[in-house]
Amino acid sequence: QAQLVESGGGLVQAGGSMRLSCAASGRTFVTYALGWCRQAPGKEREFVARTTSSGSRSYYSNYVNGRFTISRDNAKNTVSLQMNSLKPEDTAVYYCAASLVGGPDPARYAYWGQGTQVTVSS
Repeated sequence: QAQLVESGGGLVQAGGSMRLSCAASGRTFVTYALGWCRQAPGKEREFVARTTSSGSRSYYSNYVNGRFTISRDNAKNTVSLQMNSLKPEDTAVYYCAASLVGGPDPARYAYWGQGTQVTVSS
């Protein structure tokens, strides 16, 4: 059974950094695009970052471009999100996800982790 498990969330002050990790198990995701989405209370789930199956290309939402970096290690079946210069508006539950077709639309992602809470205090 394919499974994605996030770790690394928590509380951080504005301007700080945090690294999220996601470990995949149950199958290999080397042919899948991997990404991160987030959902704040009362808001829809939104795209944050994604990387292609090889990891050679990465894409970011305008809200996080220049502050967040996505990376993957296909040998370890993991994907990470390094978040710098965090802002209170980055507060959300962050989900890692896998998609065969890629793209920024969360509906394109077939596999999801359970989510990890990130809270940025002002």
